[in-house]
Amino acid sequence: MRVFEDLNFFVVDNLPPQLLSKFADLCLHSDGKVQRVAVVTDIRGGEFFDDLFGALGQLERLGVDHQILFLDASDESLVRRFKETRRKHPLSAGRTILQGIRAERRRLEAVKERADKIIDTSALSVRDLRNEILATYVRGQSAGALEISIVSFGYKYGLPMDSDLVFDVRFLPNPHYQPALRPLPGASPQVRRFVLGKRETRAFIRHLYRMVDYLLPQFVQEGKTHLSVAIGCTGGKHRSVVLADELSAHLRRRGFKVRVRHRDIRRE
Repeated sequence: MRVFEDLNFFVVDNLPPQLLSKFADLCLHSDGKVQRVAVVTDIRGGEFFDDLFGALGQLERLGVDHQILFLDASDESLVRRFKETRRKHPLSAGRTILQGIRAERRRLEAVKERADKIIDTSALSVRDLRNEILATYVRGQSAGALEISIVSFGYKYGLPMDSDLVFDVRFLPNPHYQPALRPLPGASPQVRRFVLGKRETRAFIRHLYRMVDYLLPQFVQEGKTHLSVAIGCTGGKHRSVVLADELSAHLRRRGFKVRVRHRDIRRE
């Protein structure tokens, strides 16, 4: 479920099959707000689960494209997982865990036969499972894409709490001490020329680009889908704004999806 959420699917857990068509109808009338959906349905639904194929037939009549992903695992793996989590198997009332698992297999045989994709998770790590889902349900160059949020900020107003990477640029020459530049925003050509024209800034940008160019592929390989980068100066109006804009332009040239926010640029 978390993997599909990371891929911007709308995820619903333990939805009774009888509600599938109603839920699909809501999605169809969402004005495009809900386009990709992952619905988890299993034997936790009890007797309601038995109507799954009828519900899928209703989806077909509505013209809703759908696929069945069947997650499987060995008896040994499932028994171990239930014991580790100390959770009760839905069909284990009056039975052992293994008996409950085997009863579940019998009820799911027909679903497995109709599945479009079966993934055996017995020996898969979370990362392996994510890669398998990516390869199956995400097409094109966007597969495994890393979305990056860049925020400029002022240290005097506090660090952004959700930052993955923080770069302190308070060591760079400060336009605040130039009377003609002090009232101007960091996006102004005059401030940009002042900041980017300094030898210290040019050297820092070279090191910054090399660092992020090395780090980002590592984050992608580890399965990270969103990265927050914070760049801070004293007040968050000049140096951090310029550097945030420069870094965003560099990352866009490398093909990343980037959003930029200047948190403190309008503070007094």
